[in-house]
Amino acid sequence: MDRSDMMHRMYDIKGPLVAKKFAARGFEAVYCPTKEEALKQAISYIPETDVVSWGGSVSINEIGLRPYVLEHNPVIDRDSAKTPEERVELMRKALLCDTFLMGANAAVQDGQLINIDGNGNRVSSTLYGHQKVYFLVGVNKVAPDFEAALWRARNVAAPKRAQSMGCRTPCAAKADRCYDCKSPERICRGLAVLWARPNATEEMEVVLIGEALGM
Repeated sequence: MDRSDMMHRMYDIKGPLVAKKFAARGFEAVYCPTKEEALKQAISYIPETDVVSWGGSVSINEIGLRPYVLEHNPVIDRDSAKTPEERVELMRKALLCDTFLMGANAAVQDGQLINIDGNGNRVSSTLYGHQKVYFLVGVNKVAPDFEAALWRARNVAAPKRAQSMGCRTPCAAKADRCYDCKSPERICRGLAVLWARPNATEEMEVVLIGEALGM
C-alpha cells in the first residue's frame, strides 16, 4: 500500500505516539500500519484452543479477524442463533469466553477508550469477565481530547451504527448526529470509558491500525 499521502503519513506519526500513551495506562499496545499487519498481530495473540467471542464491530470484520476465528477457534457467535431467546443465551455465555474481540467507538490520544452500547454486552465485556480482551482501533477514531472523543462516539459512530441496523430512530434517518431520542429502538443506552486496564483482566491489548476503519 502506498502510504505517501498526507492522511497515512499522519497516521504513521500519530499511531506509535498514541500506543505509548495506552501503554502508560497499563494496556498492551501496538501500532500496525495496515489491516494485514493488524490481522497477523491479532492472530498471534489467540491460541487455537481459546473460546472466542466478539462485540458488534465493523473493524474486526474489515481486517479479516472474525472470519479467521470462525475457521480456527471454538467460538460463541450470537449470529448463529435461530431464535431471539437463543441469541440472548449466547450473548450471556460470551461474557465468560477466554478471548473477547472489540472495536471502539472512539479513543483519546492520551490513551482512553470509549464505547457506547444498547444491550450492554459490549461495554460489560470491556470491564470484567474475560482473561483477554483485544481492541482493534483505526487511528481515524482517535480524538485529541475526551470531549471530542465522546462527541465522535455519540454523533458519528452511534448514528452510523443505528442506520446500518435499520433502526427507526432520528439519528438513523441521516446518520448525522445524536438526537438524545426516547425511541424504543435507541441503541445508545450505556457508555463505558476505560481510563486504564481493569485490574482483573489478564491481558488487554489495543491494536491501533493506520487505516480508516469502522464507523
